Amino acid sequence: MAETLSTMLTLGTRVPAFSLENAVDGRTVSPEDYADSPALLIMFICNHCPFVKHVIDGVTSLAADYLPRGVGIIAINSNDRVGYPQDAPANMKRLADELGWDFPFVFDETQEVAKAFRAACTPDFFLFDAAGQLAYRGQLDDSRPGNGIPVTGSDLRAALDDVLAGQPVSEDQKASIGCNIKWRRGNEPSYFT
Repeated sequence: MAETLSTMLTLGTRVPAFSLENAVDGRTVSPEDYADSPALLIMFICNHCPFVKHVIDGVTSLAADYLPRGVGIIAINSNDRVGYPQDAPANMKRLADELGWDFPFVFDETQEVAKAFRAACTPDFFLFDAAGQLAYRGQLDDSRPGNGIPVTGSDLRAALDDVLAGQPVSEDQKASIGCNIKWRRGNEPSYFT
């Protein structure tokens, strides 16, 4: 299992605009839908990645705790569905239904949204404050497949709590680690070269 680190997009970056279809219900989802939210969490995930599978229950628990507090959450899958059919929208819907997610799981078929975020891996987390500025990007917590550390979501939860309290988030942030986004051949982003 190859490890890829998050690119650590510059803090303060404005949330990139996008409009993508939710694989769960077919509606179009955009960051503008969450303009009145105190925070917006964007997660690049997929179905098959062992790093995502390792943290998926922690992500589900985090969402259950923070959605009622007004946090907007959008999960994005940017993987090539031809090379990785397990990440196709029908399977995304199945996963979201199985886990009872109350947030959208959208498909970035062109992979342009992943590029706009400089997303690199799954999972890759981006937390924006009420002003739409990037306050946190990095890991969920220190747990990794096989390292024996429990999945708690401690790093991302601390950032969420700070944003919701109107406090600055510590800039001492650790990169997320996961499988690389599965780019379509010839569509690899320039930020890797």
